Amino acid sequence: MLLASTCLLSAEQAIADENITRFSEKTLTLKNVRLETGFEYDQDEVIKTKTELFIIEIEDGKVKRVLPNNPNAKAIDAKGLLMLPAFRDMHIHLDKTYYGLPWQAHLKKNRSVKDMIAFEQQIIPELLKTSIPRSEKLIELLQSYGTSYARSHVNIDPTSGLDSLKHLETALLHKKKSFRAELVAFPQHGIYYTKSAELLKEAAKMDIDFIGGLDPTSIDGGIEKHMDFVVQLALDHGKGIDIHLHESGESGLKTIEYLIDKVMENPSLKGKTYVSHAFALRYLDKAKTEEIAEKLGAAKMGIASTIPLSGNPMPIPALYKYGVEVVAGNDCIVDHWNTFGTGSILQKANIAAQIYGYRTEFELSRILKLATGNILPLDDKGNRQWPNTGDKANLVLVDASCAAEAVSRVSPVKSLIHDGNLVF
Repeated sequence: MLLASTCLLSAEQAIADENITRFSEKTLTLKNVRLETGFEYDQDEVIKTKTELFIIEIEDGKVKRVLPNNPNAKAIDAKGLLMLPAFRDMHIHLDKTYYGLPWQAHLKKNRSVKDMIAFEQQIIPELLKTSIPRSEKLIELLQSYGTSYARSHVNIDPTSGLDSLKHLETALLHKKKSFRAELVAFPQHGIYYTKSAELLKEAAKMDIDFIGGLDPTSIDGGIEKHMDFVVQLALDHGKGIDIHLHESGESGLKTIEYLIDKVMENPSLKGKTYVSHAFALRYLDKAKTEEIAEKLGAAKMGIASTIPLSGNPMPIPALYKYGVEVVAGNDCIVDHWNTFGTGSILQKANIAAQIYGYRTEFELSRILKLATGNILPLDDKGNRQWPNTGDKANLVLVDASCAAEAVSRVSPVKSLIHDGNLVF
């Protein structure tokens, strides 16, 4: 099934590449574009989202004008489809996938992160041989679901060396007109559990955006040495921080608190420091959850979540209450860690809505921000705030009447435009 899907995507991408060539150096004009324009109320409750049809002019990768609709205009016909901000997958591993290879489920013997490290040391040399085309196929899968931007963690370890990073950079170069990613130098095999510190120093000099980390206590034996290295490397090279933290007990909480203190000591890290997974937050009582959420908000630290279904839910509503930036990602897509990632980040917003009981028009319209990197067409008062002149022309057309329906039904994506380029 994967091979058939890959062939289909290859054909679609060939058309996409032709479209990019045709439109990348021109003004792109769309007519019959459906945009949200406001809320309809019954007393104080939002019961419906108002929409109208518009013309959207795009030039030099940005929205040039939003005009009243003219169905007779010489333009690409959007056929009344709803325009939303393009989707952003903010936690994924583009360098590691079985996608395009024969199906293989997770192996029962690989129970712990250390088990997985040992397994990766066996399989990475073979996977690296075809990692460039498979990363490109994975990018095409994301694009088919409306994603044009990702934050990808990329292995930096003694087995991969810097090859995983170099291969992914090549794949991204091939897709530069239709997709963009920010990269995290990720010590998947630990910084000191395997000798990865010097490799991370080399990666920090390359075209990456964040320094990563991994479960300091369970993998490297302690918080301070691991986290001090990550923080100092980020400061030395002007990078952000995004650490994997699966530890759910006291060590996980202490690591979050330790990183909060480091960010407060180094204000340049505010707004560019994230904890991925942060499972420790799922097992706190209400008072402690509020305390940590408030501290995260004060430090302008973000949480990157896959919106897990098992165990206690992530306290995303509490994080939102204190202004914490929450971003979502698929994480693993058909790889040796997990097979459940679909490539749809809109589906993650849908899952969040179900977990947190968001069923009303207003709630569903708000949780769309998990899919769009916190960009919403309407503000909380129902005023249109996107798209505006000068906004980057990163957008999708979906078969839905409004954002609330798109989230609730995981509506199909019919078109993707990235930086003004018509991808499909």
